[in-house]
Amino acid sequence: MIFHASIPARDPERVAAVIAEIWGGQSFRFPPWPGAWVAMAGDARGSMVEVYPHTMPMAPGNGAEMARPHPDAAPRPYACFHLAIATDLSVDDILAIGAREGWRAVPCSRGGVFDVVELWLENGLMFEVLTPEMQDDYRTGVTIDMWRFTRRAAPVPA
Repeated sequence: MIFHASIPARDPERVAAVIAEIWGGQSFRFPPWPGAWVAMAGDARGSMVEVYPHTMPMAPGNGAEMARPHPDAAPRPYACFHLAIATDLSVDDILAIGAREGWRAVPCSRGGVFDVVELWLENGLMFEVLTPEMQDDYRTGVTIDMWRFTRRAAPVPA
């Protein structure tokens, strides 16, 4: 179970506000980190996404010290990281948020197993947003048995 994740953004306050809107939650300044914000779903798990300035990636602390900001003058425009999140909103609502923010938002299928709306935060970081119907398909189709079958059907090259 994932409780929270952290992501980079050029405008952490704006990105946290959009994620909170998708969740029906709230966003707040994240005091431990300069310029960071947090989007909270307001659910029983305390689900949240910490949104850090993209020029301040996380670096290990010293010894038992917590992670600390590590300034980076040349942050990467894209990452292999993405996150799938649930929403009570409709596809049209998510597309409208993308249009309002000027961010790419497009409905996509994941191999016919489940669908998502790809919402590219700041046009650089992908969130897969799943409506209630999409969540049902995801829970039905994404199982350990499905992965075992897929592994046998499509061997990984050596």
